[in-house]
Amino acid sequence: MISVNICSPTPDLVAPWDDLVRRASSNVFMNPVVLVAVNESGFANVRVLLAWNDCAGFKKLVGVWAFQVRKISPMWPAVLEALPYNYAFLSNPVVDPAFVREVMQAFLSAIRDSRSLPKVISLKSLDAEVENFETLIEVLTEQGCACLRMSDSTRPFATPEAGVKRSGSTRKKLRQDWNRLSAAGSVDIVNLRAPDTREALEAFETFLELEAAGWKGARGTALLCRPADAAFARQMVTALTERGDASVALLRVDRRAIAAQVLMYCGATAYTWKTAFDPGYAKYSPGMLLIDRITDDLLTSAEIGAINSCSYEGSFMAQLWAGHRRMADLLVNVGRDRSLAFSLEAARQRGYERLRRLRDQVRSWSASVSPKARK
Repeated sequence: MISVNICSPTPDLVAPWDDLVRRASSNVFMNPVVLVAVNESGFANVRVLLAWNDCAGFKKLVGVWAFQVRKISPMWPAVLEALPYNYAFLSNPVVDPAFVREVMQAFLSAIRDSRSLPKVISLKSLDAEVENFETLIEVLTEQGCACLRMSDSTRPFATPEAGVKRSGSTRKKLRQDWNRLSAAGSVDIVNLRAPDTREALEAFETFLELEAAGWKGARGTALLCRPADAAFARQMVTALTERGDASVALLRVDRRAIAAQVLMYCGATAYTWKTAFDPGYAKYSPGMLLIDRITDDLLTSAEIGAINSCSYEGSFMAQLWAGHRRMADLLVNVGRDRSLAFSLEAARQRGYERLRRLRDQVRSWSASVSPKARK
């Protein structure tokens, strides 16, 4: 019933994709128009697994799973990474709920049987609360695949039932910040989700400038600090906006943007991809104010039923939203034999996590020490 082909992303996948996401769980980072932009820009080496149901006399797309082939050095074994490019924040495949088990079995078998794909798969930022996650775990066990659960976490997630927190110290501070900001000038929020490339690009350029002027620019991690990253991001946002699948919300004072939130859309889910604000207005918490207002606007609309923060459990969105999703990172070997590549990748990821925790501890310690004490 289910056949899988492995290919590069092409524009002709858009129509079958649109049909699939009406039925399947959401993952905007697997959208074919984005994957095409990735390959065209050379931003990553993306391969796409397409699952088709052949039993109805015609092919119907029932699953999409995109990967990048990652090789950190010429001497290091290649790995399949299910975050298909940098700045993707969800690894789950998009699968028709009527065929979840069959599709997951076919996906893993296709990778195992492929002569061109690595057998070690890094699955970071998996939503552990969608059906295809539990089925993936079951199929991995059934097929005897080695599987390490590298970490578990939660991600801020908003729904109509668990949206913004309506009480508490954060809510009180946001009301005060909004009132103080309103006293500084005429405040408004614009978020036009329409296939108008010109306006979208202007708003996105505003976001890029705000990001570069803030702490990410100071650390060298803003998109504009890396020309290739900025070029890809512009191409991706343009491709999504042309379909009405992206927008940039702006918080303005006297028509001057002081905060920007890049939003992406897939099915009934919105994704708060990236945010930036003018550091000159930091005392008003403009990024939080914008997310707070946009959350209510999105969840009261007819099109959106959930908002994925694309963020970590300690982010400011956890202070704003009452909901969260369980997330997991897995490392899998679908090969038939024990794999040196699997052991090396497990050691590399564990070492990286230790270094990241040490970095965070140093930053936390540094922030807790007063300038006077550091002298």
